[in-house]
Amino acid sequence: MTEVNIVNIDNPFQDQKPGTSGLRKSTLKFQEEHYLEIFIEAIFNSLKDLRGSTLIVGGDGRYGNFDAIKKIIQICVAHKIGKVIVPKNGLLSTPATSHLIRIKKAIGGIILSASHNPGGIEGDFGVKLNISNGGPAPESITNQIFQCSQSLKSYKISKIKTPELDKLGIFTFGQTSVEIIDGVKDYSDLMENIFDLDQISDFLKKDFSLIFDAMNAVTGPYATNIFVEKMGLADSCVMNGVPLDDFGGLHPDPNLTYASKLADLLLIQKSYSFGAACDGDGDRNMILGKGCFVNPSDSLAVITANTNCVPGYKDGIAGVARSMPTSSAVDFVANALNIPCFETPTGWKFFGNLLDSNLISICGEESFGTGSNHVREKDGLWAVLYWLQILAVKNCTVSELIQKHWKQYGRNYYSRHDYEAIPSTIANQIFGKLASMLEHLKGNSFAGHLVKVADNFSYLDPVDNSMSENQGLRLVLDDNSRVIVRLSGTGTKGATLRLYFEKFFNPQQNLSLNPQIALKPLINDLDALLNISKLTQMENPTVIT
Repeated sequence: MTEVNIVNIDNPFQDQKPGTSGLRKSTLKFQEEHYLEIFIEAIFNSLKDLRGSTLIVGGDGRYGNFDAIKKIIQICVAHKIGKVIVPKNGLLSTPATSHLIRIKKAIGGIILSASHNPGGIEGDFGVKLNISNGGPAPESITNQIFQCSQSLKSYKISKIKTPELDKLGIFTFGQTSVEIIDGVKDYSDLMENIFDLDQISDFLKKDFSLIFDAMNAVTGPYATNIFVEKMGLADSCVMNGVPLDDFGGLHPDPNLTYASKLADLLLIQKSYSFGAACDGDGDRNMILGKGCFVNPSDSLAVITANTNCVPGYKDGIAGVARSMPTSSAVDFVANALNIPCFETPTGWKFFGNLLDSNLISICGEESFGTGSNHVREKDGLWAVLYWLQILAVKNCTVSELIQKHWKQYGRNYYSRHDYEAIPSTIANQIFGKLASMLEHLKGNSFAGHLVKVADNFSYLDPVDNSMSENQGLRLVLDDNSRVIVRLSGTGTKGATLRLYFEKFFNPQQNLSLNPQIALKPLINDLDALLNISKLTQMENPTVIT
């Protein structure tokens, strides 16, 4: 019989605020005694029918993953969970976790990741629960978890010696079996069912060079399996392909700032035909062509416009959805295809109801995330393969594809400005000033146009009729230009102020401007209105996308 300990604790979560995507704190915080265990206990106490169920547990390989997985296994045994499925070496991307939950009919999955945040002992760590549909837990469950975490006085844990995670096998502990599996195979097989990998491989071998940056994070083994082992490309096509617990000192966020080496290879040196990168846990992506950066909002529009190129979507799609801050480029495509287009708050969980109800097939957001009904998470490698499939069918370059798209649908000049790790008081002051001015701004001039909408975005879910309010401040002008201001809670140091700017140019207008030039009136007027540069003491944003 497996011995179970009841560990009494002084609860450190009493002042913890609820989170919308799990718990994300510094690695050092998670190293504190009992901290991880309390949160896992709170998750288990909040799930129904846990005993005898199947649970997926994995992470992105950052510092602390191994120890965390072993502790979670011990807690699973104490709670008599039927089966715990763990990937070899603990490595499992977020989209692969979603897929495993679905095919294994698991009650859910625990993802150990802080997504695109830095790793290592001085970096960040996180725990996220995905539910039985494969998607992130809704707020009703996350709120319950946090309420439980605040009141816990003890947790249950077994004294078993956990198996090493470097070999496949099944291990039994009382009423719980622990199965260590190949974390790559099921996901890789799914990609092979959606895409024509042979066609993509033939295209890439005909003088169309590929470089993929795994950023020393979880997608390295997946990319190596698909591009090298399945497609027969050279090992060198995957850079930074070995997962490291500190991501090799990199900030695993696939954008032009943090993936600057990849950007230089494509945009300055123009050494490759196609480049792409994924983030720490594999759900975000960046697409580059020779001398060409693809804005994530445009990527969603191009993916939606070219479903006929991809075997997995040859029968068409039910609809599309985008987050509110994402540009409306995909709206024009949806209108042309005569399919519905939904505008949701930021957060992948809002897409889940639409996907489960078959109201949409493809969805995406401006923060480098795109996905479809194949899983219930955004999926970085899926997006990369989707682009390669389109290029292989059309036999063109990234630049040619995007230029042709703009000439057909027009161009939504778009940019996001992030002011990272600024004092929370300053971020709240800027945000609060705009919030207090919304009613006054409506009907007045801004950047040479009248403001027709000035509000804090709210969303009524068409499936469950739930209302989500206060999802971002937005100004919509009479030419449909948009300015959006949001505060982000995904960091652990200070606050991040996110500003979004969008202006539509029809196909007859100049489609080759630098986005910062096209958007300059919007950028300058917002700065003048809110004193952003002065208050943040930053001449430029931390990251411009």
